[in-house]
Amino acid sequence: MQYRRLGRTGLKVSALCLGTMTFGWSADRETSFAIMNAAVEAGINFFDTADIYSYWISGNKGGESETIIGEWFRQHDRDSIVLATKVRGPMWSGPNGEGLSRAHILRAVEDSLRRLGTDYIDLYQVHYPDEETPLEETLSALDVLVRQGKVRYIGFSNYSAWLSVKSLWVSDKFGYAPFVCSQPHYSLLHRKEFELEEEAMCLSEGIAVIPYSPLAAGFLTGKYTRANRTPDTSRQESGLIRELTASNQAYDALDLVQEIASGHSVPMAHVALAWMLARPSITAPIIGARTVEQLREVAGAPELTLTASEIDRLTEITQGF
Repeated sequence: MQYRRLGRTGLKVSALCLGTMTFGWSADRETSFAIMNAAVEAGINFFDTADIYSYWISGNKGGESETIIGEWFRQHDRDSIVLATKVRGPMWSGPNGEGLSRAHILRAVEDSLRRLGTDYIDLYQVHYPDEETPLEETLSALDVLVRQGKVRYIGFSNYSAWLSVKSLWVSDKFGYAPFVCSQPHYSLLHRKEFELEEEAMCLSEGIAVIPYSPLAAGFLTGKYTRANRTPDTSRQESGLIRELTASNQAYDALDLVQEIASGHSVPMAHVALAWMLARPSITAPIIGARTVEQLREVAGAPELTLTASEIDRLTEITQGF
């Protein structure tokens, strides 16, 4: 496994990050434990979760993923894992049960620490913007957590480039701990949103990038074919999958991924991840798994080096996504 600096920090993380949204949803406690064990065996030291997982998917109250990770930590070395979680979504009733206000953040972090069974979070991320709360309020609350030692670094997810830059400016103006990491939606088949402006901003400011859905909700693993467009009932209703399974260009790209994978004798997922890891902006794509087999299938991706020609062909065929 390769290890990379998290942006401009000195923190070293594995080139793949284990996403844990499936924990407590499509992966039960026993399976989740097995996935984390397999990740550690593969050299992955970076786990990503969120307080709302798996609220959005299962309709549960949230906190299931953090709770499972906390139970796993009882039998494993907490300090060997770089742990990331997020705050923003609805976690309790009432008008302050969600958002990025000081009131919500200071309560939410204590709840996350309790569920995770730890006294610090390595990377605390705002999950998505809160237009009703001033940036100064959010960033000052996060700065308090860093100064208290409850949080070591802070990051953002689903922020536009202008909002990211404004956040950095506010932190610089008031002397707050700055954001060091971005978690955008990015893959071979979802490029424009990140590449248009945010990628250049991250490179310029030394911001780490840990993209989610780097395999396009499983489409880039080859499970969806022109002949069988709905094999996975847990994903087939997602908007992204409906869009991709209806696109001839997406299947043309998939054919090229398969061709390159066959040439290297590796799974298709390795090619999609290796293309991403070859970009200088990318630190560690977030990979999710519902089974140990799925985790092991992608764990070796950082060892694959694509040729310049292969990278160019993949980049060209996915223009427009």
